[in-house]
Amino acid sequence: MFFSFEEKKLRKVPRFANACGAITTTKKGAIPALPSDKKTLACSSHDLLFFQTKAPFSLTRSVKKTKPANAMAMALRLYLLLLVFLSSAIVSFSLYEDQVGLMDWHQRYIGKVKHAVFHTQKTGRKRVIVSTEENVVASLDLRHGEIFWRHVLGTKDAIDGVDIALGKYVITLSSEGSMVRAWNLPDGQMVWETSLHSAQHSKSLLSVPVNLKVDKDYPILVFGGGYLHAVSPIDGEVLWKKDFTAEGFEVQRVLQPLESSIIYVLGFLHSSEAIVYQIDSKSGEVVAEKSKAFPGGFSGEVASVSNDKVVVLDSTRSILVTISFVDEEISFQKTLISDLVEDSGEAEILSPLLSNMLAVKVNKRTIFVRVGDQGKLEMVDSLSDETAMSDSLPVADDQVAFASVHHEGSKIHLTVKLVDDLDTVLLRESIQMDQHRGRVDKVFINNYIKTDRSNGFRALIVMEDHSLLLLQQGAIVWSREEGLASVTDVTTAELPVEKDGVSVAKVEHTLVDWLKGHILKLKGSLLLASPEDVVAIQEMRMKSSGRSKLTRDHNGFRKLFIALTRAGKLYALHTGDGRIVWSTLLKSPACARPSGISLYQWQVPHHHAMDENPSVLVVGRCGSDSSSPGVLSFVDVYTGKEISSSDIGHSVVQVMPLPFTDSTEQRLHLIADTDGHVHLYPKTSEALSIFQREFQNVYWYNVEGDDGIVRGHGMKSSCSGETADEYCFTTRELWTVVFPSESEKIISTLTRKPNEVVHTQAKVSTDQDVLYKYVSRNLLFVATVSPKGAGEIGSVTPEESALVVYLIDTVTGRILHRLSHQGCQGPVHAVFSENWVVYHYFNLRAHKYEVTVVEIYDQSRAENKNVWKLVLGKHNLTAPISSYSRPEMFTKSQSYFFPQSVKTIAVTSTAKGITSKQLLIGTIGDQILALDKRFVDPRRTLNPSQAEKEEGIIPLTDSLPIIPQSYITHSLKVEGLRGIVTAPAKLESTTHVFAYGVDLFYTRLAPSKTYDSLTDDFSYALLLITIVALVAAIYITWALSEKKELSEKWR
Repeated sequence: MFFSFEEKKLRKVPRFANACGAITTTKKGAIPALPSDKKTLACSSHDLLFFQTKAPFSLTRSVKKTKPANAMAMALRLYLLLLVFLSSAIVSFSLYEDQVGLMDWHQRYIGKVKHAVFHTQKTGRKRVIVSTEENVVASLDLRHGEIFWRHVLGTKDAIDGVDIALGKYVITLSSEGSMVRAWNLPDGQMVWETSLHSAQHSKSLLSVPVNLKVDKDYPILVFGGGYLHAVSPIDGEVLWKKDFTAEGFEVQRVLQPLESSIIYVLGFLHSSEAIVYQIDSKSGEVVAEKSKAFPGGFSGEVASVSNDKVVVLDSTRSILVTISFVDEEISFQKTLISDLVEDSGEAEILSPLLSNMLAVKVNKRTIFVRVGDQGKLEMVDSLSDETAMSDSLPVADDQVAFASVHHEGSKIHLTVKLVDDLDTVLLRESIQMDQHRGRVDKVFINNYIKTDRSNGFRALIVMEDHSLLLLQQGAIVWSREEGLASVTDVTTAELPVEKDGVSVAKVEHTLVDWLKGHILKLKGSLLLASPEDVVAIQEMRMKSSGRSKLTRDHNGFRKLFIALTRAGKLYALHTGDGRIVWSTLLKSPACARPSGISLYQWQVPHHHAMDENPSVLVVGRCGSDSSSPGVLSFVDVYTGKEISSSDIGHSVVQVMPLPFTDSTEQRLHLIADTDGHVHLYPKTSEALSIFQREFQNVYWYNVEGDDGIVRGHGMKSSCSGETADEYCFTTRELWTVVFPSESEKIISTLTRKPNEVVHTQAKVSTDQDVLYKYVSRNLLFVATVSPKGAGEIGSVTPEESALVVYLIDTVTGRILHRLSHQGCQGPVHAVFSENWVVYHYFNLRAHKYEVTVVEIYDQSRAENKNVWKLVLGKHNLTAPISSYSRPEMFTKSQSYFFPQSVKTIAVTSTAKGITSKQLLIGTIGDQILALDKRFVDPRRTLNPSQAEKEEGIIPLTDSLPIIPQSYITHSLKVEGLRGIVTAPAKLESTTHVFAYGVDLFYTRLAPSKTYDSLTDDFSYALLLITIVALVAAIYITWALSEKKELSEKWR
């Protein structure tokens, strides 16, 4: 066998393969998207990337004289063919660069901003450095609001302060003052990281000197964990530390006057004695110490008004105390709040740092109090309670200014005044603001020099809904919807049905686009498309897909994801492109900020889709306590308008959607309160009659995790009392499962999705045996761990920890299955679907993570395997199933090692439940791995039979594989991943996947490929040409045949 190739063509083969490898390995991310053909060919033409190949080919020509040389040449050619084949095989499992974003989208956020530092020097880009409540430090472009760079720290690494040192480093303090990091300002690369000693919980303080000299005489001062550290801004070296862990002593402020080598540390001993330490900034030695007791004690925050004075409230919150500490002795000066403002009550010092002035909240008003040279206090202005203020900012001519923002109707008013002269207004602007953003929460200002050499100001404001806006010259320059970084609950909703009637012009336009698009696709299929044609093909594909239309499609690809955020705001996100269709900030007349809010589907019209709009129910509480009264809000899904909102008059402990709907297709809900009663909603006579018919068949349970108790409840009777109505019912406790506190602690509970569709209850095995799935909506998965093993991984020995899982029937309280894992501990992440549960945990003995699958089967239906019983109708397939009848069941389980830690697990869901399922595993790297359910099949064996192989059973291995191409997030990350939500499309093969954390990610997934539809890039034009060519060939062949037959007859 001999392969003949032209030398010129053969040289192109390794160059093309090397180009693929070079571009793939230089892409950022764990799973880089492979480049398009155009980029590969362009890269393969670059001579600097490849070795010269003249010598090997000249050898090939010269060795044709001997047989070994011919064998070597043949081997080389076979190797090149194999290389090309492997390259094409890898490409087939990957995603081309021009395919990214066609079925998915990714949105990056940072969260609610709590610190901001502007960097607007003449050289370099103008930016603002922010830290957020989601533990993110980021650099934002001041022109457009885009993210230059960002870093998401751990969930337990909360950021306490941020500042800029030496004009080039971003300094962050986190983990309660125990971790200091320096980031390079332009690109965000970490310069150094220093872990500081921490002995106790205390206030965290960061002080960065404004002196820009690169000198260890000007260190960064960090207080946290009871210690004061001096850290070099150059390399993070700890120069010295001072212990302040004395019992009862709390450090309040660390101050260092400009050009001074003395550091002042002010603190309170038992909240009744002020102590000031003077420390040498170079050596850390205590130069002086002074103290003075204050009768009655201090309370609340301390306001630093200058380098030698602070103001604090006394324990009654009715007296402002000015503390002067730079002089030889500490002095107090008391000022009654009643002397400053009439009808005074309890006061609160607000956080803005103002020079020689402080802001105090009294009687829902904010008053400005100026501090005189002798510590005398004087009220100089008063604003409404809804006013937000910034820290003071130095401006030209040694003046200091601050900004205040307050609402008035649909506008916000920004005012910048001088601190020393509040009558001098430097800026006053009014900006139209969306009312659904709420009130202004924080404001940060920055000044710049205009072209006329006057001072201009820009304001960065944080709204109640966590959105971030930049105001400049009376307009909103840009805005960011940072509330989406704190999504707490998600549900789905259908879009409106498209109305009938299309104009002729629209049809003609669509026809022209259709013809043009298919001509371009045909050119692309025949490799005749130019680069401009490729761009046009992609644009037309995006446009013609109609994925961003606000109407339903026949495949169910267009939906709305309704997301509820921590700020109490609802967002409707379009699955097509991720844009916000509408958003609304929920506000109840009973309370300004409901807490503990959750989201439920309220009305999902199917038979009245043209007449009724779907709606969602939002349940919250007016207070942080569980006994606080509840609040219900009903929101229209299509418009985002709040239909109604009311205080329900009782507490909310648990919300239970029922599987019943009324004639308007409103779903019935039960809400349990702290008194052991349940309340029916909606409060209509029709809903009441439906519920009373099913009164005896309604059961519910609650889990008391701290006490290790699971209780089951049933309905009893109507409530009695003067305040009770006909929609209130009492309950009775049916059963209780108590886990001994000395040996077990509940760490995880889980149930099946109530709307999950199961295609079939029967499962045919390889030996033609039938297994019947034990499918029940009343199963509860409970995971417990030894109390010592409830801490961090590795905090106990394998002998001290054991993980136990239970499957409990929530109607009877019967424990159906129990499985113990000795030497294992949590955290446990699980997913429950059909008759199986998969959970992830840590094995202390093996020092690895494990995944265990448990499948449950119904043994009572085993007699239905007789075919004659099925024919004669003597089976029990239609017999009613009751939880009170003791089930005959058996389980199959298997455990596997898994190489990664897991944040969350979900499972795909389809419309009919026919498509095979995939596990969606959110890894510690904030990516999502799609793992076929067959990998966690408990029937896997080391040597499967031929019948088992035909069924698709994979040979048993001790570890589950991680295939790089199985990451549905590609090279992207969903930073701070918290949850994954799946929803079925109308097309059985496809499921919607939505992941949320600090980022948002969406994609459409086909676990068994798109077996029920054609792909989006299918060339209909090529198919049409093929059909026409076949018809023409048939006609020509028939004509020739007729002619031949006629000529034969004339012979």
